[in-house]
Amino acid sequence: MTTGTRTVDPVTISVIQGALENIAVEMGYRLMRMSYSSIIRESEDFGAGLVDAAGRGLAESAQSTPLQSGPIPGYIKGINRIMAARGEVVRPGDVIMHNDAYSGASHGPDVAFMVPVFHGERLIAWAGTTAHHLDIGSLTPGSCGIVDAMDAYAEGLQFKAIKVYEEGRRVPQVWQILRDNIRVSDLVVGDMEAQIAAARIGAKRFEELMARYGVETLEAACEGAMDHAERLMRNAIAKLPDGDYTATTYIDGFLDSPDPKKKALPLVVTLRVRGEEIEVDLTGTADQIDDAPINMPLVGTADIAIWLTIRSVLLDTAVHGHIPVNEGLTRPIKLTVPEGCLANPIFPAPTIARFCPGNQLADTVMKALAQAAPHNVSAGIGNLKVIAFSGLNAGQHWVHMEIFEGSYGGRPGMDGMDAVDTLYANTRNNPIEDIETHLPLRVSRYELREDVVGAGKWRGGLGSVREFEYLADGGASVEGEGHGFAPWGFDGGAEGKPAELRLVPPTGADPRELPSKVPHMRIKAGDIFRCVGPAGGGYGNPLERDPQAVLDDVLDGLISAETAKTAFGVVVSGDGTVDSAATDSLRAAT
Repeated sequence: MTTGTRTVDPVTISVIQGALENIAVEMGYRLMRMSYSSIIRESEDFGAGLVDAAGRGLAESAQSTPLQSGPIPGYIKGINRIMAARGEVVRPGDVIMHNDAYSGASHGPDVAFMVPVFHGERLIAWAGTTAHHLDIGSLTPGSCGIVDAMDAYAEGLQFKAIKVYEEGRRVPQVWQILRDNIRVSDLVVGDMEAQIAAARIGAKRFEELMARYGVETLEAACEGAMDHAERLMRNAIAKLPDGDYTATTYIDGFLDSPDPKKKALPLVVTLRVRGEEIEVDLTGTADQIDDAPINMPLVGTADIAIWLTIRSVLLDTAVHGHIPVNEGLTRPIKLTVPEGCLANPIFPAPTIARFCPGNQLADTVMKALAQAAPHNVSAGIGNLKVIAFSGLNAGQHWVHMEIFEGSYGGRPGMDGMDAVDTLYANTRNNPIEDIETHLPLRVSRYELREDVVGAGKWRGGLGSVREFEYLADGGASVEGEGHGFAPWGFDGGAEGKPAELRLVPPTGADPRELPSKVPHMRIKAGDIFRCVGPAGGGYGNPLERDPQAVLDDVLDGLISAETAKTAFGVVVSGDGTVDSAATDSLRAAT
């Protein structure tokens, strides 16, 4: 291809794209190895990526969370805009800290550290890392479950393009502010320093790549890689039938609120497919909530939920092989999102609890795509839940953030995945050994949820049941979704099952039923959180499910013989085999 005066062959473009991806992956692994907290080290709730000077994404770390790596270009665009407005200049040796949810960041706890890459005096690119931090100085301990923040200022410290290193010199005042205003500051600051070290490694590797190929060839190859990704996306969209495809799902919001405007909130997605392009229109989505933090920043959360879902459905790597992830993939996708709705709030509307609503938005995009590409999608997902566990030990805070898995819906040829993070989340659970080694918590139960299933030719995934017991007095706050609305079934499949949450006292008293969102509450030693995960929706007619697959689930203890009969029309004999004649008769009569 030709870019400007430089001609770059496809092989060189591919080699350089691969090198950029390897740099991003190395940054990610370095950050994991150097981090202090389990949310980064074990759950992998971080991102790493490379962008050009204008903020166009070049590559991201494949092993990290899409909701962390995906927003990195938006962070840079926000940083560029803020610094230009202030008349500030980026120089070699600078390190920029940024978490402004209205300037690219996904939400306040996801703090980015960006290192510029120069060629002489010209800014060429940025190497950056993002990570979810255990505390950001918000009104209650932790950085999730802050469901009662009334505005952006109640959500914690706001960093808007702040230099923490200036021309290579550490800015000590900023670091002191961090230590003075953040709980568990040793962990948080340690993670931040690990981010900077990983970003610097990425910048160094980019400089080595420039030295090897030259700036002109490198920049031309980046343009070529983005053009290639754009062609892949356009070709995939062109295979869809033109048309308008609309879907609606609902989020709980605050089910225990007396205000009807805070609960049962619709997310509406209309996809307009025209040739090689898609317009994604969110008109009809509920208005923002001015004083509750489930609003989703358009840049950093809503856009990532949309782009990731379209990319995953239309360019599935299992079908298409490796797909370069860069700015080119987004070019054929236009977003129309009314200002002031849940997915495009106006400052200072709070956004810290945007995680689960954003995942539901991705699920709504999937539901709309199902009408145009029914064989490429899964049925409705079981959404997630996050609990911020916390306490004081001899005057020192401890904070732990645990992401409780959801489940996938059934999909053509396969059952939904059991007990996993879904769609743009993609984090891992913390090992029990790590939790019990470092925290006054005991994991007393961890198993699949039994006899609750989204029936289908391919059944939905099963949720998990986990119990966390406090070994000392402490506190907790919860953000989640999916208590009030079941995951959707598709093509004759049944709906899945909602999630549940209970606080179980040690006295033998009845468990306390909790909604999907709980502001910070005090917890006594011996109290147990019992988290019951949702079951994903079924895909296809349950009466067409292979009887042997139904029997296998019965023999594995996942469903009962009664559920096999009522949900799937399969009769299991007392000797643990399928009664074929009775099954055929029952299915014919159903």
